[in-house]
Amino acid sequence: MRGAVVARGGARAPWGGPAATGVTLPEAAGLLLALVARLVTGAQGHWQGAPPKAEQRIHFANHQSHFDWVLIWAALPGDLRAITRPITARDYWTSTPLKHWITREIFNAVYLSRPSPKGDATLDSVGEDPLEPLLDALRNGDSLAIFPEGTRGNQGEPAPFKAGLYHLAEAFPEVQLLPTWIDNVQRVMPKGEVVPVPILCSVNFGAPLALSPGEDNRVFLDRARAAVVALRPAR
Repeated sequence: MRGAVVARGGARAPWGGPAATGVTLPEAAGLLLALVARLVTGAQGHWQGAPPKAEQRIHFANHQSHFDWVLIWAALPGDLRAITRPITARDYWTSTPLKHWITREIFNAVYLSRPSPKGDATLDSVGEDPLEPLLDALRNGDSLAIFPEGTRGNQGEPAPFKAGLYHLAEAFPEVQLLPTWIDNVQRVMPKGEVVPVPILCSVNFGAPLALSPGEDNRVFLDRARAAVVALRPAR
């Protein structure tokens, strides 16, 4: 499945979603989730440096909550939502049948295996490049929503970015890298909570970033992190 907005056959209802005829359960659930996310948070998308065009992109954002990628997804226009896949932790988002169904059928997520708490590779990632699922998605023409910090934080400032974003930029120089700041979401669903609290949030999309020829890994990652932080609204 390639997203949850356009019904099979491409027919649309007057409000911009799929027409009633032929709407699948995942598509209907996706529309409902987008509506709920907007009601709970406002899910305002602000495009500050690039127009919302349906072209292949990697949205890279700060990471505060399990709700982060839902908020990005809900803030995107329908045609972008249909081609954008979130990167999710396999161990967490496949741990129950419901979470697995939501991420697989509604969001068409790309699952990423994480190291165990002891630092050992998970069974699924033994002998495999952990970035391979992301590379496959990009080869397929998909857009991605990723969180280069690698884990959720509780601080206002993002943690240093990990090297994955650099390797993706190096492997796919033609794909736009779009810095993204998600504001206030940590108050909607703080770490450890499962029920969202209604609080106005926004998603700020910045100007595309590109890897410069010969640019050092850490220099690029620091520059990418700074581009995300620069989108934070002034208080």
